[in-house]
Amino acid sequence: MKQQDIFGVDSLHEECGIFGVYDNGDNLDVSRLTYYGLYALQHRGQESCGIAVNNRDENGKIQIVQYKDMGLLQEVFNELVLKELQGFAAVGHVRYATAGASRRENAQPLVSRYQKGSFALAHNGNLVNVAQIRKELEEQGAIFQTTNDSEIIAHLMAKERIRTNSTAEAVMKIMTEITGAYSMIIMTPQRMVVARDPQGFRPLCIGKIKNSWVFASETCALDSVNAQYVRDMEPGEVLVVDKEGLHSYRDMCGQKTSLCVFEYIYFARPDSVIDGESVHRARLNAGKFLAKESPVEADIVIGVPDSGLDAALGYSYESGIPYGVGFIKNRYIGRTFIQPTQAEREAALRIKLNAMRESIAGKRVIMVDDSIVRGTTCRRIVTLLREAGAKEVHVRISSPPFLNPCYFGTDIDNRDKLIACQLSVDEICERIGADSLAYLSIHAMQNLAPNCRLGCCDACFTGNYPVYVPEEDNR
Repeated sequence: MKQQDIFGVDSLHEECGIFGVYDNGDNLDVSRLTYYGLYALQHRGQESCGIAVNNRDENGKIQIVQYKDMGLLQEVFNELVLKELQGFAAVGHVRYATAGASRRENAQPLVSRYQKGSFALAHNGNLVNVAQIRKELEEQGAIFQTTNDSEIIAHLMAKERIRTNSTAEAVMKIMTEITGAYSMIIMTPQRMVVARDPQGFRPLCIGKIKNSWVFASETCALDSVNAQYVRDMEPGEVLVVDKEGLHSYRDMCGQKTSLCVFEYIYFARPDSVIDGESVHRARLNAGKFLAKESPVEADIVIGVPDSGLDAALGYSYESGIPYGVGFIKNRYIGRTFIQPTQAEREAALRIKLNAMRESIAGKRVIMVDDSIVRGTTCRRIVTLLREAGAKEVHVRISSPPFLNPCYFGTDIDNRDKLIACQLSVDEICERIGADSLAYLSIHAMQNLAPNCRLGCCDACFTGNYPVYVPEEDNR
């Protein structure tokens, strides 16, 4: 059963986060650096985590050793575990299950052993043609231990590596077979191979510590290990790092790009810069556009932690209405703090999120949030404000209405469960108990990140999928 957070079924969940380090003679503690890097990426996945390292055994042979489990970084790793994970290269992963159930066997990195040796794989994204590939592999005799897309990639990797002359060549061959979102790091006993899908759905950046190389889903992870940002990987690019240095292969580059726009709206940390655009600045822009498109008289602007805060600040800047702290978030409760009954979930919500009565009592409040999926969470939060004495509650959403499912790694549900597919804006407003409701327009959303070097995927709002999606044929 998929876990839900205390907000119930209405909260979007992040992707996954990947991190890798290749020590090129600098004597780095690669497992500890990976742990710190993953900590900076914890917002991208809180269900499971893992680290794999390249190490030498007592005979001098390089072997891949890993440790992974369900839970947050601080729950899974401790000093003893990290001391056991010593080596010259490491790859790490934090996971939220968008494909494959939330079980330990689906935790990453995946370590696979095949005819030519072994490798560890960490992957962020979803493949849209996974069902077809899995069926073909099963017909060839493949046996699967997990239910996630990453094991499909691992099977293809083992098969193609036997047929090709190098790991890079094998990865590029795989890229002609798979479709969808995949930023991934593959660590072999001698080298590290890093790849980003040709559309660039998910972010992936390159950093450096002295002569060593670091790879991460977001620049905030580079900052956490004091790595110098070098650049973002190009969509379709394959990088190989070994003792000779960094080698770039761009055979798959040059296609139309489609970075997930929700990286700017919700997923990424605000201190990250993705493909040339500051996440914080993009969210400020969202709030400013909201203020221009949907003004309302009010006394205070507040944001729903965390991704609504920057947009609320932008709304305040543009409207001139004072910005205030409307909620206090308890950060000592994980996202899988679950209670089985509705009454217990309501109580849990109050444990994690509490309204600041001093700020909002007797005031007309503009509440800015990043999205509405089913409406359940938004209704509960509006109720918190009412009970804290808000005179009026005007809800402003820093994205357009969700009208379509996502097939690229975000758990945006099917159309039957999306409230915007069932109700009008006025009906949603009534359902959540607000005095008014407005969403960001499609036009504004498409102009949030003017400095982004890539095109953006906005299919969850527009239905314009950038690659062919077989599931859409069954509508």
